[in-house]
Amino acid sequence: MKLKKILETVDPNLLRVFLPWALRHPSSLNHYMKLVKPFLDTLNLKREFKTKDILVPPFMILSITRNCNLKCAGCYAAAVGTLRNDNIKNQLNIIQWKKIIKEANELGVFGYILAGGEPFLYPNLLDLCREFYDRLFIIITNGTSIKDEHFKILKKLRNTVVMVSLEGEKEVTNERRGAGVYEKALNTLKKLNKAGVLNGISVTITQFNYKQWMNPEFIDNLIEQGIRIAFFIEYISSSPRDDVSLMLTSNQRAFFREKMLDYRASKKIYLIHSPGDEELFGGCVSAGKGFAHITPSGDLTPCPVSNVATHNLKTDSLKDGFAGDLFKLIRENEYLLENEGTPCALFAHQKEIKELAGKVGAYFVN
Repeated sequence: MKLKKILETVDPNLLRVFLPWALRHPSSLNHYMKLVKPFLDTLNLKREFKTKDILVPPFMILSITRNCNLKCAGCYAAAVGTLRNDNIKNQLNIIQWKKIIKEANELGVFGYILAGGEPFLYPNLLDLCREFYDRLFIIITNGTSIKDEHFKILKKLRNTVVMVSLEGEKEVTNERRGAGVYEKALNTLKKLNKAGVLNGISVTITQFNYKQWMNPEFIDNLIEQGIRIAFFIEYISSSPRDDVSLMLTSNQRAFFREKMLDYRASKKIYLIHSPGDEELFGGCVSAGKGFAHITPSGDLTPCPVSNVATHNLKTDSLKDGFAGDLFKLIRENEYLLENEGTPCALFAHQKEIKELAGKVGAYFVN
């Protein structure tokens, strides 16, 4: 089976976790088989553009909207200016997003992570997933704004994965995200499972919850509820206003990384750990190395926690953005992609990024 071979090539853990789920959902399996050719086509396109000195990432992170119904403590989207409920008029409309995705497809991008803000507050969000049925979409949601009409559409969309943000147990989740959010998030996960939608959890790891996630019983309970994917992203202090004390210490990060590797080998869950997994790729994979980011206003930035840009896609092409000096120089100066004991390389090198921005005529997004 070609799909099985691709899964084994990309990551053997994908096969172990994903295939049993797909076999229980034959309609999903049939659609994923149809994604094989588009995926292989993107590999060829990326190779072609690489010969022209244009590095195209496999994934794009799209901060689809500035709007959000929650005010989570330490939200990096709010810290870098992405989340601004008082300024949503300047954000891209659905036609502009479709144009950007179309160009990205033609360059060789295969997957899109839809973030925000809260993606499900964006009008006609799922039209993007429905129109580009030959691409993979991953939606990061707080789980409180998905309506019945969304579930009906998602049930038919086999190219879309929904990741629900969860901090841990009820107390720690509600403390960071607001009263009642934990219950709503779990209810959303139950509805996604009932609808046969591939889903998972996205967790921001801080001083307050990392020990919970190192408890095997806690994650086993979620697996029993049908969770098959987990993103563990260590908290990044992206602004002087942020609480730096939320970040894990070096020793804590080492212990947590060891536990994540143990889970990956022993648990039936596909796990992504940032920044730990970036070590496998020689450091941070932003700036087109593994992904790039587009703000709600169309600015092309190296990653969601970096607010520096040289191109806005309302007027500039994505191809020119990928070929621009900003991304190239970040990658060529490899030390900029080293974490330096923090969860984020670009955060660790803010001074150097600012100097680089001046050299290439970049501006800072707000």
